[in-house]
Amino acid sequence: MDEKVKLFDQKKIRSHWDADLERWFFVITDIVGVLTESPNPRKYWSVLKGRLKKEGSQLTTVCSQLKMIAADGKSYLTDVADTEQTLRLIQSIPSPKAEPFKLWLASVGNERINETENPELTFDRAMKTYLQKGYSKAWINQRLKSIEIRKELTDEWENRGVKAGKEFATLTDIITRAWSEKSVKEYKEFKNLQKENLRDNMTNLELVLNMLAEATTSEISKEKLPATFEESKDVATAGGSIAGNTRKEIEAKTGKRIVSPDNARSLGNRRKPDELQD
Repeated sequence: MDEKVKLFDQKKIRSHWDADLERWFFVITDIVGVLTESPNPRKYWSVLKGRLKKEGSQLTTVCSQLKMIAADGKSYLTDVADTEQTLRLIQSIPSPKAEPFKLWLASVGNERINETENPELTFDRAMKTYLQKGYSKAWINQRLKSIEIRKELTDEWENRGVKAGKEFATLTDIITRAWSEKSVKEYKEFKNLQKENLRDNMTNLELVLNMLAEATTSEISKEKLPATFEESKDVATAGGSIAGNTRKEIEAKTGKRIVSPDNARSLGNRRKPDELQD
């Protein structure tokens, strides 16, 4: 999920960009909290929702629910509204912040439109975000390149009829196991991760090998043109295995393991990779 936190008047608005629908969704209780400054925006929204329902407003029937991260760090199904629905919501809440909030909505939408027309802006935003998190520029450059390669691979999968979601995840798992000898789940456990993004917690060399595995898989797929999901699984194994052989050669020459327990918390002060054990 492309979940973000946007700021309005220094207050957080949890949001999600749906790439398929090309729409922003915003957490309603966050909007209510900003507009009303209520100490209990959840209760305010509950009462307002009941009133709008009695009035026959479509807002309460068309609002969606998405899993969003709450203050306790866990994800819960939460009422969300797209930009059009948010504008309707603003009309139902008397607030001096209504007009500034409308301008804020317009700026958020314009930001995504600009990024669609000029992809470099997306990378600029990602660069700033990673720098704020303390990553080195060398690591960030590798990470941004990995995003580009991943996109090329998923585009190729779509061309071959592979379905986003479970099938993408299955092929990713095959590639990861083939080059690292760990499934995605095992890899994350090794790095002491839970919901965090695995690639955001890889070392430079891990990223390079993961990129090699995905880029190779993409190239093989373009040549082999797999017609079924089973054939795409074979291609994923082949692509990942090439990177896996490279990993073994590097480890044989250096005597050090490449798959590292380091994660985002330790990447800035990375210890030496574990020595290979007999």
